Amino acid sequence: MTLSRRRRIRVAVRQLFRERDFLAFFIARQSVILAYSIESAAIGWQIYSLRHRPFDLGLVGLILFLPQLVLALPAGILADRWDRRRICVYGALAETSGLCLIGVLSASGNYPIAVYFWAVAFIGIAHSVGTPAERSVLAGIVRSHQFVRAQAISSSAGQLVIIAGPAIAGVLIAIRTPIAFAVSAVCYLSGAAAFSFLNPRDVRVDDDSLWKSAILGLRFIFSRKVLLGAISLDLFAVLFGGAISLLPIYATQILHVGPLGFGALRSAPAVGSAVVAVIIARHPIDRRAGPLLFWCVAGFGVFTIVFGISTNFALSLLALALSGGFDMVSVVIRSVLVQLRSPDEMRGRVSAVENVFIGASNQLGMFESGTLAALLGTQVSVVVGGAATLAIISLWAKLFPALRKFDRLMAEYGGCSSLPGRTRRWDGRFAWITDPEGNRVELWEPPRR
Repeated sequence: MTLSRRRRIRVAVRQLFRERDFLAFFIARQSVILAYSIESAAIGWQIYSLRHRPFDLGLVGLILFLPQLVLALPAGILADRWDRRRICVYGALAETSGLCLIGVLSASGNYPIAVYFWAVAFIGIAHSVGTPAERSVLAGIVRSHQFVRAQAISSSAGQLVIIAGPAIAGVLIAIRTPIAFAVSAVCYLSGAAAFSFLNPRDVRVDDDSLWKSAILGLRFIFSRKVLLGAISLDLFAVLFGGAISLLPIYATQILHVGPLGFGALRSAPAVGSAVVAVIIARHPIDRRAGPLLFWCVAGFGVFTIVFGISTNFALSLLALALSGGFDMVSVVIRSVLVQLRSPDEMRGRVSAVENVFIGASNQLGMFESGTLAALLGTQVSVVVGGAATLAIISLWAKLFPALRKFDRLMAEYGGCSSLPGRTRRWDGRFAWITDPEGNRVELWEPPRR
């Protein structure tokens, strides 16, 4: 990379962080990610420690899945019709309350597991309502040409936080599990405070009924085959690749590494994701996005199988890290497609549908993994999930040829397409695009002094 290119990247990053809204979003997002990563690890460990049954981990996934399935579209409509900043603040405060409740239950130790499940359900409801708004905020506070870099910066920092989060959770669990819940609650409070610094946005309220608004979000996605293919491919990859939910079993019964090893295993996918996200932040994905998506989902499936059969701690960490790296590429491609190909007034509903497809499939994948582990054994269930992911890739390549052949990720944003040819003259550089009406538009970059 030339010195001038490095300088331009540094200038672009500094410009992003000088914008108050992006800085507030960045702090809030990282606080919430840290809270969620500690919360997820602590809940899984706490539930499994009560009865040591794999199916209990599956039930946690089912309990978290149902609110997302039922509330995703209403939450998306809410994100489109109300100030997303307030939704993010109230959602973080509600999750704080849920964590305080489950922390009290964990500290007392005198309650049946059903009470824990009710506390998890409350957390799931709060998360389901807040997620579409949180996912839709970034595209509304940065300029379109900054979005890919802003998304990659936020994602790369988020992956670093996720690396630290489970490791911190492992240390806190080793001390006492209720402490992990308390620290997570404090992080959610910090996120709520940072979200409150975002500027309120004008909300465009249409005259459609709530049901019609929800249907419009579904129709929009199903009318865009590339968008539908990318979201649904990730759905099944996440659904069948739910090895993370079984890590308490791997840590205690297969690898025998205890709470600290459990934290390291939870952090490993984020290590790979963070490395890839940093690379994407410096070199945004542009060409051959469709084939890259398919190959990376295949890599995710392969290393899920490797992790499933591994009984060596170092190999397991490596397999999880590589699966996380491949998954990050698909996350960035899908995020760009969802956010930049959706009109702002529908972005909440589109994000809500994406949340059903991706976020809810995480939880349903936990249920699938826990159920298969109870029936077939833990390692067999992970291997079966990785093999199913590879089978889905072959099927999706035939069902969605437009996604398989999809090339430029950014060239068609806003309906514009590039025209061949660019030139450099004494008075600057010139290039040309066509707008959505087919008009030729000249782009000019002033000469450097």
